[in-house]
Amino acid sequence: MTTIALTRAISDRIGRCELTHLKREPIDVDLARAQHAAYEAALRACGCDVVRVAPAPDRPDSVFIEDTAVVLPEVAIIMRPGASSRRVETEAVGRALAKFREVVEIEAPGTIDGGDVLSVGREVYVGESARSNREGIGQMRRILEPHGYTVAGLPVRGCLHLKSAVTEVAEETLLIQPQWVDRDFFSGYSLIEVDPDEAYAANALRIGDRAIYPISFPKTAERLRSRGIDPAFADVSELAKAEGAVTCCSLIFDHAGG
Repeated sequence: MTTIALTRAISDRIGRCELTHLKREPIDVDLARAQHAAYEAALRACGCDVVRVAPAPDRPDSVFIEDTAVVLPEVAIIMRPGASSRRVETEAVGRALAKFREVVEIEAPGTIDGGDVLSVGREVYVGESARSNREGIGQMRRILEPHGYTVAGLPVRGCLHLKSAVTEVAEETLLIQPQWVDRDFFSGYSLIEVDPDEAYAANALRIGDRAIYPISFPKTAERLRSRGIDPAFADVSELAKAEGAVTCCSLIFDHAGG
């Protein structure tokens, strides 16, 4: 079994990215690219084969490939992003995923960003956000229930995506920002709350028994260590200016074909 990490290069136009909750700041594109290369190296160190989708130099947000698809063992679902400017990003990702999975698509008027989708075992949680609507969530449910998944929509507040507020960091263990999503939705899991001084610290990328984690949140990192989780750190400070984080920049899935 091979773990694949699909990534996509940073556009020269990333400074024109979509923003919802942050004020626009200048992005150092060269530094962002260096950080992205180090992030890809961290993926490899965690056992992934990194496969780059063809670049989209005219698409400012294209590095945030997570929003274009959700990949599960049985199927790859191509999203219909909530920001209309991003919908052209999905075609190339769909072609790349067709080599590994059956591919289906969310259709209008549904919208979902992959950053709103948290899959934990057979449970799939989808954030009801500015980018993902109930029609899109209903389509996800119709696609996934025949494969034995349950799909639950839940409200998020104060952040862009559900995975800004909660991510999986270990088996049955979630890292959560309770100001942005209610803990009660995840009562069956062991929860680690972010440090109150680090509002944006809930986004981690689990790969097997490792978790890639932003270097910017040392207090929350200590909370992870105290629970036996040893983070693999990545500096994504420039991508964070574009409302990006460590889950945003890859699509991770297993492939039996090697």
